[in-house]
Amino acid sequence: MYKEELSIISQAILNEVEGYEFYKLASQQASSQGTKEAFLELANEELKHTDYLKKLWKNLSDGGEVEIEEIISSGIEIPSPEIYRWDKVDKLNATLEMSIFGIAMQMEKNSIDFYQDAKEKAKSKLGKDLFDLLIKWERVHLEQFSNQYDLLKNDWWAEQGFAPF
Repeated sequence: MYKEELSIISQAILNEVEGYEFYKLASQQASSQGTKEAFLELANEELKHTDYLKKLWKNLSDGGEVEIEEIISSGIEIPSPEIYRWDKVDKLNATLEMSIFGIAMQMEKNSIDFYQDAKEKAKSKLGKDLFDLLIKWERVHLEQFSNQYDLLKNDWWAEQGFAPF
Protein backbone atom coordinates (compact mmCIF):
# COMPACT_ATOMS: atom_id res chain seq x y z
CA MET A 1 0.00 0.00 0.00
CA TYR A 2 2.84 2.39 0.81
CA LYS A 3 5.14 1.29 -2.02
CA GLU A 4 6.13 4.82 -3.07
CA GLU A 5 6.60 5.93 0.53
CA LEU A 6 8.81 2.90 1.21
CA SER A 7 10.99 3.72 -1.77
CA ILE A 8 11.36 7.32 -0.67
CA ILE A 9 12.05 6.31 2.94
CA SER A 10 14.77 3.94 1.66
CA GLN A 11 16.46 6.84 -0.11
CA ALA A 12 15.93 9.06 2.94
CA ILE A 13 17.77 6.50 5.08
CA LEU A 14 20.71 6.60 2.68
CA ASN A 15 20.65 10.42 2.74
CA GLU A 16 20.77 10.41 6.55
CA VAL A 17 23.66 7.90 6.58
CA GLU A 18 25.56 10.12 4.14
CA GLY A 19 24.85 13.11 6.39
CA TYR A 20 26.14 11.17 9.39
CA GLU A 21 29.37 10.29 7.57
CA PHE A 22 29.85 13.88 6.41
CA TYR A 23 29.38 15.38 9.89
CA LYS A 24 31.65 12.73 11.39
CA LEU A 25 34.36 13.65 8.86
CA ALA A 26 33.73 17.35 9.48
CA SER A 27 34.27 16.80 13.21
CA GLN A 28 37.61 15.16 12.47
CA GLN A 29 38.68 18.17 10.40
CA ALA A 30 37.52 20.77 12.92
CA SER A 31 40.23 22.70 14.66
CA SER A 32 38.52 23.38 17.98
CA GLN A 33 36.89 21.08 20.48
CA GLY A 34 33.67 23.12 20.34
CA THR A 35 33.40 22.70 16.59
CA LYS A 36 34.16 18.99 16.85
CA GLU A 37 31.40 18.60 19.43
CA ALA A 38 28.93 20.56 17.30
CA PHE A 39 29.53 18.34 14.27
CA LEU A 40 29.43 15.15 16.34
CA GLU A 41 26.07 16.27 17.73
CA LEU A 42 24.84 16.75 14.16
CA ALA A 43 26.17 13.30 13.22
CA ASN A 44 24.28 11.79 16.15
CA GLU A 45 21.13 13.65 15.09
CA GLU A 46 21.43 12.04 11.65
CA LEU A 47 21.74 8.60 13.29
CA LYS A 48 18.54 9.24 15.26
CA HIS A 49 16.78 10.11 12.01
CA THR A 50 18.19 6.94 10.40
CA ASP A 51 17.02 4.72 13.24
CA TYR A 52 13.58 6.26 13.20
CA LEU A 53 13.24 5.93 9.42
CA LYS A 54 14.32 2.28 9.58
CA LYS A 55 11.62 1.55 12.18
CA LEU A 56 9.06 3.38 10.09
CA TRP A 57 10.11 1.48 6.96
CA LYS A 58 9.79 -1.86 8.77
CA ASN A 59 6.37 -0.98 10.17
CA LEU A 60 5.03 0.13 6.78
CA SER A 61 6.57 -2.81 4.92
CA ASP A 62 4.95 -5.22 7.38
CA GLY A 63 1.59 -3.70 6.50
CA GLY A 64 1.32 -1.73 9.70
CA GLU A 65 -0.70 1.42 9.92
CA VAL A 66 1.02 4.52 11.23
CA GLU A 67 -0.58 7.80 12.20
CA ILE A 68 1.27 11.09 11.93
CA GLU A 69 0.71 11.58 15.68
CA GLU A 70 2.80 8.44 16.25
CA ILE A 71 5.53 9.90 14.09
CA ILE A 72 5.53 13.19 15.96
CA SER A 73 5.51 11.48 19.36
CA SER A 74 8.24 9.02 18.37
CA GLY A 75 10.90 10.67 20.49
CA ILE A 76 12.68 12.24 17.54
CA GLU A 77 12.20 15.92 17.93
CA ILE A 78 13.22 18.87 15.87
CA PRO A 79 16.26 20.14 17.75
CA SER A 80 16.12 23.55 19.31
CA PRO A 81 18.51 26.07 17.81
CA GLU A 82 20.25 26.13 21.20
CA ILE A 83 21.23 22.44 21.08
CA TYR A 84 24.51 23.24 19.33
CA ARG A 85 27.11 25.43 21.01
CA TRP A 86 28.03 27.49 17.97
CA ASP A 87 29.76 30.02 20.23
CA LYS A 88 32.55 27.44 20.60
CA VAL A 89 33.24 27.31 16.87
CA ASP A 90 36.82 28.35 16.16
CA LYS A 91 36.59 31.61 14.25
CA LEU A 92 40.35 31.68 13.72
CA ASN A 93 40.01 28.93 11.13
CA ALA A 94 36.96 30.39 9.46
CA THR A 95 37.90 29.30 5.93
CA LEU A 96 37.67 25.57 6.66
CA GLU A 97 34.63 26.03 8.88
CA MET A 98 32.88 28.10 6.19
CA SER A 99 33.56 25.38 3.63
CA ILE A 100 32.10 22.73 5.92
CA PHE A 101 29.03 24.83 6.69
CA GLY A 102 28.61 25.68 2.99
CA ILE A 103 28.57 21.99 2.07
CA ALA A 104 26.26 21.21 4.98
CA MET A 105 23.85 23.94 3.85
CA GLN A 106 23.75 22.45 0.35
CA MET A 107 23.11 18.98 1.77
CA GLU A 108 20.19 20.29 3.81
CA LYS A 109 18.78 22.18 0.81
CA ASN A 110 19.04 19.02 -1.27
CA SER A 111 17.24 17.05 1.44
CA ILE A 112 14.47 19.64 1.60
CA ASP A 113 14.07 19.49 -2.18
CA PHE A 114 14.05 15.68 -2.05
CA TYR A 115 11.29 15.62 0.57
CA GLN A 116 9.30 18.36 -1.21
CA ASP A 117 9.37 16.28 -4.37
CA ALA A 118 8.43 13.17 -2.39
CA LYS A 119 5.52 15.01 -0.81
CA GLU A 120 4.20 16.03 -4.22
CA LYS A 121 4.35 12.41 -5.39
CA ALA A 122 2.87 10.89 -2.25
CA LYS A 123 -0.64 9.58 -2.62
CA SER A 124 -1.42 8.99 1.04
CA LYS A 125 -2.07 11.56 3.74
CA LEU A 126 0.47 9.75 5.89
CA GLY A 127 3.11 10.18 3.20
CA LYS A 128 2.41 13.88 2.84
CA ASP A 129 2.43 14.40 6.63
CA LEU A 130 5.61 12.36 7.01
CA PHE A 131 7.42 14.37 4.37
CA ASP A 132 6.26 17.62 5.98
CA LEU A 133 7.87 16.46 9.21
CA LEU A 134 11.11 15.52 7.47
CA ILE A 135 11.17 18.91 5.74
CA LYS A 136 10.89 20.55 9.18
CA TRP A 137 13.83 18.51 10.48
CA GLU A 138 16.02 19.60 7.59
CA ARG A 139 14.92 23.25 7.72
CA VAL A 140 16.03 23.55 11.34
CA HIS A 141 19.52 22.37 10.40
CA LEU A 142 19.60 24.62 7.35
CA GLU A 143 18.68 27.66 9.43
CA GLN A 144 21.36 26.85 12.00
CA PHE A 145 24.01 26.39 9.32
CA SER A 146 23.00 29.56 7.49
CA ASN A 147 23.22 31.62 10.67
CA GLN A 148 26.64 30.23 11.58
CA TYR A 149 27.90 30.61 8.02
CA ASP A 150 26.91 34.28 8.02
CA LEU A 151 28.76 34.86 11.31
CA LEU A 152 31.89 33.15 10.02
CA LYS A 153 31.65 34.99 6.71
CA ASN A 154 31.56 38.37 8.44
CA ASP A 155 34.56 37.43 10.59
CA TRP A 156 36.42 36.18 7.52
CA TRP A 157 35.65 39.36 5.59
CA ALA A 158 36.95 41.44 8.49
CA GLU A 159 40.15 39.35 8.66
CA GLN A 160 40.66 39.82 4.91
CA GLY A 161 40.25 43.57 5.21
CA PHE A 162 36.99 43.64 3.28
CA ALA A 163 35.36 45.85 5.93
CA PRO A 164 33.28 47.89 5.92
CA PHE A 165 30.75 45.42 4.55
